[in-house]
Amino acid sequence: MANIVTIGSKPAEGAAAPEPQAPQGHPAAAANGLHVTDSAVERIRIAMAKEGISPEEGGLRLGVSGGGCSGLSYAMKFDSRPRERDRVFEFDGVRVFIDPKSFVYLNGVTLDYEATLIRQGFNFINPNSTRSCGCGSSFSV
Repeated sequence: MANIVTIGSKPAEGAAAPEPQAPQGHPAAAANGLHVTDSAVERIRIAMAKEGISPEEGGLRLGVSGGGCSGLSYAMKFDSRPRERDRVFEFDGVRVFIDPKSFVYLNGVTLDYEATLIRQGFNFINPNSTRSCGCGSSFSV
Protein backbone atom coordinates (compact mmCIF):
# COMPACT_ATOMS: atom_id res chain seq x y z
CA MET A 1 0.00 0.00 0.00
CA ALA A 2 1.16 3.54 -0.68
CA ASN A 3 2.43 5.62 2.18
CA ILE A 4 -0.17 8.00 3.57
CA VAL A 5 0.72 11.36 5.07
CA THR A 6 -1.91 13.24 7.06
CA ILE A 7 -1.98 17.02 7.29
CA GLY A 8 -4.39 18.21 9.95
CA SER A 9 -4.99 17.90 13.63
CA LYS A 10 -3.25 15.11 15.50
CA PRO A 11 -4.81 12.80 18.11
CA ALA A 12 -4.35 13.79 21.72
CA GLU A 13 -1.32 12.26 23.41
CA GLY A 14 -2.02 8.66 24.36
CA ALA A 15 -5.02 8.41 22.02
CA ALA A 16 -4.90 5.72 19.39
CA ALA A 17 -6.16 6.33 15.88
CA PRO A 18 -6.41 3.87 13.02
CA GLU A 19 -4.15 4.45 10.03
CA PRO A 20 -6.00 6.21 7.21
CA GLN A 21 -6.85 3.91 4.32
CA ALA A 22 -7.47 4.66 0.66
CA PRO A 23 -11.11 5.76 0.39
CA GLN A 24 -13.56 3.04 -0.57
CA GLY A 25 -15.08 3.39 -4.01
CA HIS A 26 -12.23 5.59 -5.27
CA PRO A 27 -9.08 4.52 -7.09
CA ALA A 28 -6.00 4.46 -4.86
CA ALA A 29 -4.55 7.11 -7.17
CA ALA A 30 -5.31 8.62 -10.52
CA ALA A 31 -3.41 6.94 -13.35
CA ASN A 32 -2.13 10.20 -14.83
CA GLY A 33 -2.58 13.17 -12.57
CA LEU A 34 -4.38 13.80 -9.36
CA HIS A 35 -7.48 12.42 -7.70
CA VAL A 36 -9.44 14.40 -5.09
CA THR A 37 -12.15 12.56 -3.17
CA ASP A 38 -15.65 13.97 -2.72
CA SER A 39 -15.00 14.70 0.98
CA ALA A 40 -11.83 16.63 0.12
CA VAL A 41 -13.61 18.60 -2.62
CA GLU A 42 -16.35 19.61 -0.19
CA ARG A 43 -13.85 20.69 2.48
CA ILE A 44 -11.80 22.69 -0.07
CA ARG A 45 -15.00 24.39 -1.28
CA ILE A 46 -15.94 25.39 2.30
CA ALA A 47 -12.45 26.74 3.04
CA MET A 48 -12.31 28.69 -0.23
CA ALA A 49 -15.63 30.36 0.61
CA LYS A 50 -14.34 31.33 4.06
CA GLU A 51 -11.17 32.79 2.49
CA GLY A 52 -13.13 34.66 -0.19
CA ILE A 53 -11.44 32.80 -3.06
CA SER A 54 -13.47 32.78 -6.26
CA PRO A 55 -13.85 29.21 -7.62
CA GLU A 56 -14.02 30.62 -11.16
CA GLU A 57 -10.55 32.19 -10.92
CA GLY A 58 -8.79 30.76 -7.88
CA GLY A 59 -8.13 27.37 -6.43
CA LEU A 60 -6.09 25.21 -4.11
CA ARG A 61 -2.36 25.07 -4.80
CA LEU A 62 -0.62 21.80 -3.95
CA GLY A 63 3.14 21.64 -3.87
CA VAL A 64 6.20 19.89 -2.55
CA SER A 65 9.15 21.59 -0.88
CA GLY A 66 12.46 20.37 0.47
CA GLY A 67 12.60 19.81 4.20
CA GLY A 68 11.01 17.79 6.95
CA CYS A 69 12.19 14.62 8.62
CA SER A 70 12.06 12.53 5.43
CA GLY A 71 13.35 15.13 2.99
CA LEU A 72 10.19 16.45 1.28
CA SER A 73 7.08 18.14 2.67
CA TYR A 74 3.62 18.71 1.22
CA ALA A 75 2.40 22.29 0.86
CA MET A 76 -1.19 23.51 0.54
CA LYS A 77 -2.42 27.07 0.09
CA PHE A 78 -5.03 29.02 -1.81
CA ASP A 79 -4.11 31.00 -4.90
CA SER A 80 -6.12 33.61 -6.77
CA ARG A 81 -5.20 32.17 -10.19
CA PRO A 82 -3.02 29.51 -11.81
CA ARG A 83 0.52 30.31 -12.92
CA GLU A 84 1.61 30.02 -16.53
CA ARG A 85 3.08 26.49 -16.38
CA ASP A 86 0.74 25.00 -13.73
CA ARG A 87 -1.20 21.83 -14.30
CA VAL A 88 -4.82 22.65 -13.52
CA PHE A 89 -7.25 19.96 -12.36
CA GLU A 90 -10.95 20.49 -11.74
CA PHE A 91 -13.17 18.42 -9.47
CA ASP A 92 -16.85 19.35 -9.26
CA GLY A 93 -16.10 23.05 -9.74
CA VAL A 94 -13.04 23.14 -7.45
CA ARG A 95 -9.72 23.80 -9.17
CA VAL A 96 -6.35 22.48 -7.99
CA PHE A 97 -3.06 23.95 -9.26
CA ILE A 98 0.27 22.08 -9.26
CA ASP A 99 3.56 23.53 -10.52
CA PRO A 100 5.66 21.33 -12.87
CA LYS A 101 8.40 20.53 -10.32
CA SER A 102 5.92 19.46 -7.64
CA PHE A 103 3.94 17.41 -10.16
CA VAL A 104 6.90 15.04 -10.49
CA TYR A 105 6.24 13.99 -6.86
CA LEU A 106 2.44 14.41 -6.87
CA ASN A 107 1.56 12.56 -10.08
CA GLY A 108 -0.85 9.80 -9.09
CA VAL A 109 -1.68 11.20 -5.63
CA THR A 110 -5.12 10.94 -4.07
CA LEU A 111 -6.08 13.83 -1.78
CA ASP A 112 -8.67 12.80 0.80
CA TYR A 113 -10.24 14.56 3.78
CA GLU A 114 -10.97 12.72 6.99
CA ALA A 115 -13.08 13.99 9.88
CA THR A 116 -13.42 11.70 12.89
CA LEU A 117 -13.71 12.20 16.64
CA ILE A 118 -9.98 11.63 16.97
CA ARG A 119 -8.57 13.59 14.02
CA GLN A 120 -9.48 15.72 11.06
CA GLY A 121 -7.46 16.84 8.09
CA PHE A 122 -6.26 16.10 4.60
CA ASN A 123 -4.51 12.84 3.73
CA PHE A 124 -2.09 12.56 0.84
CA ILE A 125 -2.16 9.00 -0.46
CA ASN A 126 1.01 8.95 -2.53
CA PRO A 127 2.06 5.86 -4.49
CA ASN A 128 5.42 7.54 -5.23
CA SER A 129 6.39 7.79 -1.56
CA THR A 130 8.82 5.19 -0.26
CA ARG A 131 8.61 6.31 3.37
CA SER A 132 7.15 8.96 5.63
CA CYS A 133 8.16 10.11 9.07
CA GLY A 134 6.43 10.06 12.44
CA CYS A 135 5.54 13.75 12.30
CA GLY A 136 3.05 12.95 9.52
CA SER A 137 3.89 15.80 7.16
CA SER A 138 6.96 14.72 5.21
CA PHE A 139 7.94 11.91 2.85
CA SER A 140 10.67 10.69 0.53
CA VAL A 141 10.74 9.01 -2.86
